[in-house]
Amino acid sequence: MPNPSNSPYALVADDDFLIRMDAETILEDAGFHALSAANGVEAIKLLDQYAGSIILLFTDVEMPGGPDGFELARTTARRWPDISIVVASGGVKPGPGDLPEGADFLDKPFSAQVVHDHLDRILPDGRKPEPLKARRK
Repeated sequence: MPNPSNSPYALVADDDFLIRMDAETILEDAGFHALSAANGVEAIKLLDQYAGSIILLFTDVEMPGGPDGFELARTTARRWPDISIVVASGGVKPGPGDLPEGADFLDKPFSAQVVHDHLDRILPDGRKPEPLKARRK
């Protein structure tokens, strides 16, 4: 388990507890300290509180009670442009304008390898946690 004090933060937003926990584990294995939100409203509260430490948003699309993952991604890109974004869904594909520029989409179900490959592609080298960098060596 990475040391959270030395790890960058990632925020996982997904209403499905098991998928959220799986995504957190995958991100922690990549070297992140994972924060968790069950919906878009919770995610925005956490972003307001920890935006200076969060470098990655990993969000589901379909979440009840507030902004869906596409809107959460667009809001994040607008308010916190330094945060990298991955949007995941098992049923909804992004259409024109759904994803902010630079955001990445992946299909559910996802594996650790697929998530790590997406992170390796979208995160600048200087922002990648050491365990993610070490995968390439």
